[in-house]
Amino acid sequence: MQNKQKIVIIGATSAMAEQCARLWVQGGKAVELVLVGRNAGRIEPIASDLRVRSPQSDIQVLESEFLQAAAIQATADSIAAAGPVDVVLIAHGSLPEQADCQNDLAACHGALVVNGVSPVLFAEAFAQHMSKAGNGTLVLIGSVAGDRGRKSNYVYGSAKGLVTRYAQGLQHRFAGTGVKVVLVKPGPTDTPMTAHLKSGGAKLADVADVAQQIVDAVGRGQAVAYVPGKWRVIMMVIRHLPTFVFNKLNI
Repeated sequence: MQNKQKIVIIGATSAMAEQCARLWVQGGKAVELVLVGRNAGRIEPIASDLRVRSPQSDIQVLESEFLQAAAIQATADSIAAAGPVDVVLIAHGSLPEQADCQNDLAACHGALVVNGVSPVLFAEAFAQHMSKAGNGTLVLIGSVAGDRGRKSNYVYGSAKGLVTRYAQGLQHRFAGTGVKVVLVKPGPTDTPMTAHLKSGGAKLADVADVAQQIVDAVGRGQAVAYVPGKWRVIMMVIRHLPTFVFNKLNI
């Protein structure tokens, strides 16, 4: 009997992560899902829904501290101790107001830690175990905001820029091995985190479509996935704009 694929989702209450989880259990597939979040009570309704969708799957809920290195290490160690992990999706984060980060160093610190340092620590903790096993896929949710600093969101963007550079280094470290690293760079997506953007008239990608593209990229072991794909071209243009042109843009 073939063992179930073991998938760990860090930040399981995010809309993007929930949609990915649904895709991983659809079609009668039996998987082992470990849903990790800061509040087990908020994860449990998601787990219950997944159990209904896939009775043959094993759905676990795990509560963890996300901001302390020792707690992150302990979480990864406990999950790996129960058996090898095939996929880890690191999906947690927040979208801070740039003005708040400029005017409040505590808010700035929180945005940098939640969106940059914490995801990197989770990835590094699981990378230790995947390195020993010689197998597995680490998936980090970055952002197109990390491609070039812009006045509208440079604190958030710098945190996601950290995730990008880290993922690149991890890919270099594991080149030629059985460990894959997938960096996902979503554009603005219709989730509760971006509700204020939607109310302001922003055009947002459908979260179910974005999740499908993430799951497809993970299946291919794709190094970098812009989702939707149009953002690859958009951000290539923005990255290569001369500074004297870029500084005139209100973005």
